[in-house]
Amino acid sequence: MAKTKQQKEKEVKDLSEKLAQAKSVIFASYNNLTVSQTEDLRKNLRQDGAELKMAKKNLLKIALKQNKFDETIVDNFTGAVTVAFGYQDEIAPAKVLVKFGKTNEAMQIFGGMLEHSFIDSNRVKDLATLPSKEELLAKLVGSINAPVSGLVNVLAGNLRSLVYALNAIKNSKN
Repeated sequence: MAKTKQQKEKEVKDLSEKLAQAKSVIFASYNNLTVSQTEDLRKNLRQDGAELKMAKKNLLKIALKQNKFDETIVDNFTGAVTVAFGYQDEIAPAKVLVKFGKTNEAMQIFGGMLEHSFIDSNRVKDLATLPSKEELLAKLVGSINAPVSGLVNVLAGNLRSLVYALNAIKNSKN
């Protein structure tokens, strides 16, 4: 059943709002995906603070244009388009879609948008290999903590050496 003009306007408005809020956006095909595969993908994205939306190319073009993005990128997409919006972590949707694409050949990544500019499918795959924000923060804290813990070990080593020396003197007197 064809959508009415009001339904299409509502969908464009919804897409436009999601594009404005998202930190990153990934475009992919969903041809030949089963309902259960699509639901699994949605569930995995939700767990990482992202969302999946199916969209017609024409409506997506209008939403991109409303947000002052280059709408001509949609012209290169073939078939139906699914859009993954990342709201919390910029790389979460890329990781989920690339991982999902490895087990489901029907999924094809067209590209994405990061920091308001288009990235191709190869850059999306590269983005998926990066560690998450939490992992990077943990590495940063570990790097900051390393000199401090090294200093503590050096200072404790001097005290240990003093205790060993005093213990050796005590043992030699007996």
